[in-house]
Order: sequence, then structure tokens, then C-alpha cells
Amino acid sequence: MDFSLSKIQGCFLALAIIFSLLLTATRPALAQTESVFYSFDGTYGGFPQNLTLVIDKNGNFYGTTPDGGTYGAGTVFEVTASGNEMVLHSFEAEGTDGYYPFASLVLDKKGNLYGTTYWGGTYGYGTVFMVTPSGTETILHSFDRRVEGYWPTTSLVIDKQGNLYGTTNDGGIYDNGTVFMVTPSGTATVLHKFNSDGTDGYKPNDGLILDAKGDLLGSTMYGGAYGGGTVFELTASGTEKILWNFDSSGTDGYYPCTGLVRDKKGYLYGATNAGGANTYGTVFQMKRSGKKEKTLFSFNPDNGTDGDYPTAALVLDQNDNLYGTTPWTGGIYGYGTVFEVTPSGTETVLHSFNWDGTDGYYPYGGLVFDKLGNLYGTTVYGGAHDFGTVYKVTP
Repeated sequence: MDFSLSKIQGCFLALAIIFSLLLTATRPALAQTESVFYSFDGTYGGFPQNLTLVIDKNGNFYGTTPDGGTYGAGTVFEVTASGNEMVLHSFEAEGTDGYYPFASLVLDKKGNLYGTTYWGGTYGYGTVFMVTPSGTETILHSFDRRVEGYWPTTSLVIDKQGNLYGTTNDGGIYDNGTVFMVTPSGTATVLHKFNSDGTDGYKPNDGLILDAKGDLLGSTMYGGAYGGGTVFELTASGTEKILWNFDSSGTDGYYPCTGLVRDKKGYLYGATNAGGANTYGTVFQMKRSGKKEKTLFSFNPDNGTDGDYPTAALVLDQNDNLYGTTPWTGGIYGYGTVFEVTPSGTETVLHSFNWDGTDGYYPYGGLVFDKLGNLYGTTVYGGAHDFGTVYKVTP
């Protein structure tokens, strides 16, 4: 299976990996703050990709791999707080099981895990699945391509009633993606179909956030008034409103593909895969009203230490500092970074990944905090067996 990353950038890295699967002011990096927590060996899954780990109350981590497992079609895994891994489910490409899960999982109060697969299911175009704490898998929904969309690659969000919400990057009536809901019993509803008429955004390439009223917030990589993507709001009844249009001309960032995060004051934060003062992407802040967007930081790998082309979701700490990853080039060694951006826009590179040795590299996924304030994430490659890692960074 070919996981070559030689011709990819930013969000396109995810698409390149998918198709290869289908076809056969910054400071110097602080290396001492990072350690490999777990190295995948292929047998128990490998090459974790477009995901942010989910952590339970006991400090155990859960995620997916698109490769490995009993049948070679991907896994749902658990890594305990002590660093031991267990495969909860191995996906099988035969029959109606889904396979090739790329996205993050969501955890309910009972400990059940929910996620999506890129392929498989009854119609072959992906699934929504549930895995119990004991490892029993249930396919809740199989995508039928044309109406509901297909190839879901982003994480789900769950409401108090157990309804799941997510996006597909393709399909729907206009073939430019959808926002969908799946009930606990498996009934699917398309809440919105994206088009490309110049005003609606299209190709949602990241997850959603859910507010207290049941409204959904997300972004599209393309479309909008200027073609550089959008931030949108979707009411519980399915009415869409464009909150911001990114402009691919000038110094505004564009092509948002990291999803959004919201602070206590209601401000929204995210990252763009391109644009900004140096054309390598940005971290932005905006008001929920959509009246103002502010570039907090523009990436610049030309200085020798910074990363570029952020693609994974950001995470906020209690002081509204933002943490994220740049996935492939950039950093001191050219294999990705973990970074911090303060509310005032000052960036610090916390770690530069290095392919030489047992460090992981290509940190395509996002970050999660434990109770002590340590950050955990995954790399696509590297580690003791070169099948990727779970790593730990202490800010």
C-alpha cells in the first residue's frame, strides 16, 4: 500500500493519501518537550491520519487507522494511559462492513465510540458506525452517494439526544458535499446540500461544532463570494447562513480546512491552508456575527523554523492560547511542527518533527489535552516501526 507524500500540500495531503490507498515571530523547537508515547507496528493498525484523539475520564485514548488490523482495512484502537494499545475493531473490506476510517471518533457518556469510514457499507460509499467499549461494532448508516453524499472523511459531533452530525466532501444533488444527521436508530437526514454557484460554499473538508441552540458551525474549503471558502452557520431547521467569505486575493487567508473552535466569549478560531502575509496559511479569529475576521498569525517557513499549510483542528487552553500542527513540510527538519499561538498572535514552535530515529513525522492529526495540560497527537509515519505514532508534548 503506497502512502507516498511527495506531491501533496495541506488539505490535499489527505486526498492524496486516500487516493493512494484506493489505488494499491517563532522560537527554535524545544525537542525535549516531545516524546513518542506509542509506536504503531502495522499489526495493530498503522498510518493514523486525519484525526484528533479522543480521551476518556481515565486518560485512555481512542482513534482510527485506515490501515492494518486483522483484515488490513483499518482499525478502531485504544491506547491506555500507560501506553498499551488494544484494537477494539478491525474493519473488513468484504460484506457490508465499512473500511478505511480516516476521521476522529466521538465518545458518548456510555463509552460508545462513533465514527465514519471512507468506503464500504451496503452501497460501498462509506458508513457511520458505532463501537461499544467491549468492541462490538454496529453500522448505523450506509451512504448511498447521490442524495446523501459520500466519502465522509471528517469527525462527527453528537447532541444530547444522541443524534450525530457530520459532512461529506462529495455527493448530494450538486455533487459538492452535504451536511447530514444520523439518529441513534440509524435514520439519516440531509440538512444541507452544498452547491458551487458562487455564493454557497462547497466541499466541506472538516468537522462541525454544535452550539447550545442546536445550530451547527463549520467551514467549506471552496466557494463563497470570492472563491476562497466560507465559514457557515446551519440552523437546526437546515437554514444556511454564510458568516464569512475568504478572499484568495491580497493577504487574507483562504482554503480553510481545519474546522472551528469557539472560546468562552463566542469568538471563532480556525486556520487556513493558504494565503496570509506569506502565502503559507493563517490562524484567524472572527466574531460569530460574521462582521469581522482577523488574521492572528501568518505562517512563514522561510525563516527556517516555522511550519506551513495547517490542516488539522485547533484546540484552546483555559487562557485562550491556540495549539495546532503543521503536517508535512516546515519546522527545523522539514517534517512538520506543533505550534502555539497566543490571543495576541505570537507564535511559538513547540516541536519540530524529524524522520531520523524513532520520532514520528508528518503530524496530520490535531491535538488533545489531558488533565495535566499535556498535548497528545498522532503522526502518519515514524516511530519505532515507521507506521506512525501517538506522541506527547508538554507546553
